[in-house]
Parts: sequence; structure tokens; C-alpha cells
Amino acid sequence: MGSKEMLLSIIIPVYNEELTIGNIIDRVRAAALKIGLCYEIIVVDDHSYDNSAEIACKPNIKVYSLKQHLGKGYALRAGFAKAQGDFIVTIDSDGSHWPEELSEVLNPILYDNADLVIGSRYMNHKRVASRKLNAFGVRIFNSLIHLFTGTAITDSQSGYRAMKREVISGQKLTSGEYEIESEMLVKTVKAGFRVAEVPITFEQRTYGRSGVDPMVDGSKILLSIILAYLKG
Repeated sequence: MGSKEMLLSIIIPVYNEELTIGNIIDRVRAAALKIGLCYEIIVVDDHSYDNSAEIACKPNIKVYSLKQHLGKGYALRAGFAKAQGDFIVTIDSDGSHWPEELSEVLNPILYDNADLVIGSRYMNHKRVASRKLNAFGVRIFNSLIHLFTGTAITDSQSGYRAMKREVISGQKLTSGEYEIESEMLVKTVKAGFRVAEVPITFEQRTYGRSGVDPMVDGSKILLSIILAYLKG
């Protein structure tokens, strides 16, 4: 593949994660070094009111700060706009994803077996520590996506993903918050790209507070699935 000539962009959206972001960056860097690709790490701070942005300012890390709090979707879209890589990975900053599994998420892309890879919390043998309400909601979203697109997915809302650049460069994403994962997935399938899943380890955060509101954000996710299917 000529991997030395390829660039990997790793995007980490962050909002008030001063307790975890430094550790995640260090682990992501170590995992990227083992893969052997040239890489860039992009941290997009969604106008945190703690010290997340300052802690993220490590050597050779690109940190971009939004001027106001706009949501995870906006942060990811800003990261996509800055990314220069042939391959793009997204990973959450709260410690729930393991950077050490980066190669497992990325390998199907590198071997050209998929165009978008989703790290699934609900596949096979990997450890999962997730709230039951979250898991129930994900099953509903998965079923709706399957109904619309014919693609069976076990974890449509996972933020641990890898993709080829052309997948995201051809999309006009509009989501501002957590619904961006669903919008991206539906539009990727509709565009004819190959989607695969790999099992990942997931640990619910043990400190800090999740910004997800099951009712409000769940409604937005359902609407995003419908709109992405209808409008493309």
C-alpha cells in the first residue's frame, strides 16, 4: 500500500474532559506510532469551561477551540475540515474507548475490506459497561437504519470509527450534536460505501458527566436518521 506515504488523521472532540484528555492523547499517540503510518492528532475543544484545551496542548498536537459551545457534531465537522489524512479516525475523549484498539478499528480500512468501520460495543467477546437505557435506544436506532438502508449494524451510535477520506469528503453533514454518527452512517450507506464493524472494549465513564440527554438527544437521532435517508 505504500503506507509510509499515507497520512492518518485522528480527531478527538472534547468538552470538559480535563481529567481524561491528557491520558487519551498520550495513549492515542502510542497506538498510532505502532501502526507505522504518518499521523496527525487533532483535538477540537467545544468551548470547554475547564482546562481541557490547555491540557491538550502537547507537542505536535493540533488543538482547535470553538468560540462557543456548539456540540459534538460541530466539533467533529470542524475536525473533518482540518484533517489532511487519507484515513480518518474519530475517538471519544472521556476514556470510554481504548486507544490501544486503534489498529483493530483501522485494519479493515488499511486492507481495503471496508470504507467505514464502526467500533461496536455490542459484538462478540469485548467487555461492555454501558447503561441499559443507552443500549435499548441504540437497538431502536439500529433497527430503523436497517429498515431504511438494509444494512444490519449493532452499534450505530459508536463514536470510535475509521474511514477513508473520500467517505467524509463527499458528505454534507449538518448535525450539531450526538446525532452526527447516525447521519454519517446513513449517508455513507446511501452513497454505496462499504460499512463494517469490529468489536471494541467500552467502559462507561467513572467520573465527569455525560452530556447525552436520552429523550432530547434520542429524538434528534431518530430525526437525523429519517432526514439523512430522505434527503441524502
